[in-house]
Amino acid sequence: MSTHIITPGPYRATKLWNEITHLFRAGMPLKKHRQNLRNYSSCFTALAAVDWLHQMLCSNSNFGPDVTRQQTVQLLKKFLKNHVIEDVKGRWGTEDLEDNNTLYRFPSTSPLKPIPCPAVPSASKGIKKRPSLRDKEGFFRFKSLKKNEQEAEENQQAEEEKDPEEPHVQRRELTEDDERNIWRDTTLTHLQKILGVASLDEVLDPRSVNPHHIIHNMTKVNKHGVVALDDKTNDLPHWVLSAMKSLANWPKYDSAEPSYPGFERDVFKTVSDYFYSLPQPLLTYELYELFINVLGLLQPQSERVAIEALQLCTLLLPPASRRKLQLLMRMMSRISQNVDMPPLHPAIGTRTLMVHTFSSCVLGSADECDLDELLATRLVSFLMDHQQSILSVPQYLLGAINDHVQCLRTAQVPVEDMANADGSEPVCAPLPLYTFCHQISGAEFEHQKLSYSQKAMEDLLEMLVSDQNMTEKDRCKRLKQFQKQYPDIYSQRYPSTEKASKTNNKPKMKAPLLIRKTKAFSIRS
Repeated sequence: MSTHIITPGPYRATKLWNEITHLFRAGMPLKKHRQNLRNYSSCFTALAAVDWLHQMLCSNSNFGPDVTRQQTVQLLKKFLKNHVIEDVKGRWGTEDLEDNNTLYRFPSTSPLKPIPCPAVPSASKGIKKRPSLRDKEGFFRFKSLKKNEQEAEENQQAEEEKDPEEPHVQRRELTEDDERNIWRDTTLTHLQKILGVASLDEVLDPRSVNPHHIIHNMTKVNKHGVVALDDKTNDLPHWVLSAMKSLANWPKYDSAEPSYPGFERDVFKTVSDYFYSLPQPLLTYELYELFINVLGLLQPQSERVAIEALQLCTLLLPPASRRKLQLLMRMMSRISQNVDMPPLHPAIGTRTLMVHTFSSCVLGSADECDLDELLATRLVSFLMDHQQSILSVPQYLLGAINDHVQCLRTAQVPVEDMANADGSEPVCAPLPLYTFCHQISGAEFEHQKLSYSQKAMEDLLEMLVSDQNMTEKDRCKRLKQFQKQYPDIYSQRYPSTEKASKTNNKPKMKAPLLIRKTKAFSIRS
């Protein structure tokens, strides 16, 4: 069954729930079953439902192959609670479902969840937004660089031609508040471009974005790329760090530590218990909707885009949460790749155990969501595989922000509400322009490749024909070579020559082969 990609946007979790519900109702095979001397038509067993739904989730690009059978059972329990399914006696509303031969069926009513319509904020109840540099002074208006440079030159000429007695525009130095706004707005602008949404307001509460966190996460890192904290009381406890190092470097742990059979399992449980005791997931409740929307980019063809999006999203985290996430992902990655690590669970593989143990510690919503566990599994699996790229500082963004701040410090900032003499807005240094590639289909790529290549060859042919510095002999020689290699393009330029060559290209009769009789050689002669 075809998979519909749920693109980034508001209420993505609800859309995913409706998509899975639709696929399950449309694809689950229904049969006639007999139970307790009675026949039930158009129903299925819980065992068959788990088999079918688990296979569908693993092949669905919105969830991926890391979904376990136990998670599928949990999803079916949610289906029973929300009346997506009911038992053959019409009972629902509980999560009393097991992986067995109990019979279930689909209800006649629609089980889809309504998608809320975003309410239009009224003028009286709306939150008054503090005016920023973007609103007041046009700092972050994305115009072409050519246009900005042209406007700057025109204003510079006008300034030179202006009467020296005319008062100049008052300017002030760049404040710390201005710099913080630049860090925040530039990061969010990049993120909005990558996600491809018209506005971030529907997936991110602007009040949850702290520019201090962005600045700290990008500028205060150690030589290993891990965030360094100013307040050490927010760091991981020493005994947790020691336990994580022991597992990450197994079996090269400290010889002073005790060693006994099952020691590594006890250490792993100690680490997992600590992360479960945290008051909220590492990605925070406030950024839950944002990370859920990034999951729409976790497709094979857009993996690089997903990495860049997660790279920017994790910059919004509090430094203490980002540091914990970095150390946890490094430990998980090393453990899952360590062939010398003894099994940490008798029935589950090491990688699967890592993902499903810490998924709820990384991503979760403040309000219970039916797909929380599946979505967290998908995200944590991708984070663990690409933790080195995602949790590193994006140097291109760091350099762009520093250059822009330095430029504004040199040019200074116009005083608020101070317009130019002609009534226009004050001219400020433009923010560097960043563009992102637009993904095209394979067929369109092939079409563009052929059309651009053909246009280049046509230009080359015209250059051969119109080159005045070339002798006629060389011109004829190169035109013949071109005609031999690109006959189609040549025939478009010289159609009559091609027709003439075809009409004159008649088969010629070859001269008969003359065989001269020679005297036979003989030994006797």
